[in-house]
Amino acid sequence: MSGTHTDATISRQVRRLETLLEERGIVVGAALDEMLDAFLAGASPVNGARVVARAWTDPAYKERLLADGTAAVTELGYSAGGVQPQRLRVVENTEDAHNVVVCTLCSCYPVRLLGPSPSWYKSEAYRSRVVREPRAVLAEFGLRLPDSTDVTVWDSSAETRYLVLPRRPADTAGLTEDELAARVTRNGLIGTAAL
Repeated sequence: MSGTHTDATISRQVRRLETLLEERGIVVGAALDEMLDAFLAGASPVNGARVVARAWTDPAYKERLLADGTAAVTELGYSAGGVQPQRLRVVENTEDAHNVVVCTLCSCYPVRLLGPSPSWYKSEAYRSRVVREPRAVLAEFGLRLPDSTDVTVWDSSAETRYLVLPRRPADTAGLTEDELAARVTRNGLIGTAAL
């Protein structure tokens, strides 16, 4: 997927902003790098996978997760937020319903639970097309859903982030929570893949 803002363009804009902040004495480059490294140190799709695996094995946790995602992930030591606190809403895929997440304005995304966002998530093509033609976009990812499956697109914002609770694969009976977590992918947590 391509868009008007390529990763190179965004990188140049970010670097220019960093330079201006450094030139004006607002931030020191090394301090900015340290802050970013600290922020990203605990950010990984492994975190989101552990949340999903717990929900698959603990019905009471799943109920809490769907009712209040922010509080439920905190129980496992995770945060949905970035620099500012955000609300986490977890939406569940079922046999009849499939959810997919986008941020149409920018690239709002639960970084701490999913790691840095993939480049396609930030692309203009994904952000504009998935809301208009979700089935076509999902098919480009290799996910073809039955016509009877309702598809809902959730638009993240600065205040609310979304995480998809994928359907548990049928062949996972008897697996441990760690084994289940290993089956969860970042695209499954966004909704662009089934597990």
